[in-house]
Amino acid sequence: MFVFNTSQPDTGFKMVLMLLAMLTVCSAVPQDLYGKMFIFPQETNTAHVRLTTSRQDLRNVTVCLRSFTDLRRGHSLFSLATPSVDNDFQIYKDDAHDQMNLHVRNHYVYFAGQNYKLNTWHSLCSTWDSASGLAQLWLDGKPSSWKLSSKSSINGPIIIVLGQEQDTHGGGFVLMESFAGMLSDVHMWDYTISPCEIQNYMDDLSFPPGNVLNWRALEFQIIGTVLIGDKQKSCY
Repeated sequence: MFVFNTSQPDTGFKMVLMLLAMLTVCSAVPQDLYGKMFIFPQETNTAHVRLTTSRQDLRNVTVCLRSFTDLRRGHSLFSLATPSVDNDFQIYKDDAHDQMNLHVRNHYVYFAGQNYKLNTWHSLCSTWDSASGLAQLWLDGKPSSWKLSSKSSINGPIIIVLGQEQDTHGGGFVLMESFAGMLSDVHMWDYTISPCEIQNYMDDLSFPPGNVLNWRALEFQIIGTVLIGDKQKSCY
C-alpha cells in the first residue's frame, strides 16, 4: 500500500506510473510454468487469470488443461470472448455431475456421461473444426461422441480468461460461475491436434506444445487472489 504525501502529488503520481510500467513489463514476459499450477483459493466474481496471445483469428481450436476442484455447482474452466460473442470458445462444467458443456461462437453443445469426480486431477481436451463444425471432448483419455457446433471462424480481438466466465468481453463475471481449485498445463492450438497427441497429453508424455497458448512460455496477468504454486505429486 502506498501512502502519498499530499504536498507532493507529482511524486505519488510518478510512483504509480512506475509501478504500472513494472507490472506491464512483468506480465508481458513469457514464463515457463512447468510443474506449477494456478491456485484459485476462494469463490469470487473478480479473481482471474488473463492469458495473452497474438493470434486473433481462429478457424480451428484445441484446448487442453488439467483441473482439480471440489465445486459441486457449475463452473467455467476456460473462457474465450470477443466483442461480438461472449462465449466464442468456452469449456464449462455443468451443474449435472456427469455433463460438460462447450460453447463455440455462442453455439452450445453438451457431453453427457463424463466421470468428473471431485478432489481429483482431471485432464481435459476439447477440439473444434470450423470446416465441418464438429466438436469433441476428451476427459482423462476417453473421447466423447462428435457434436455439431458452429461453422464460422473466431475473429478478435480475443480475451482469454481462467477462473471466470465472461458474460461480456473481458468482464461480466458472476460468482456462481467462477472456478475454485487448481488449474495447470494449459495449452491451446489453432488446429485440431491428433488423437495420439491428445493421448500423449493425457498421459503426460511428449506432445507438441500449444502454438496459441503454451504453458512452458505463457504470457498472463493475474487479477485478484490467484496464486502460483508447485503442482502436488504423489509420493511413493
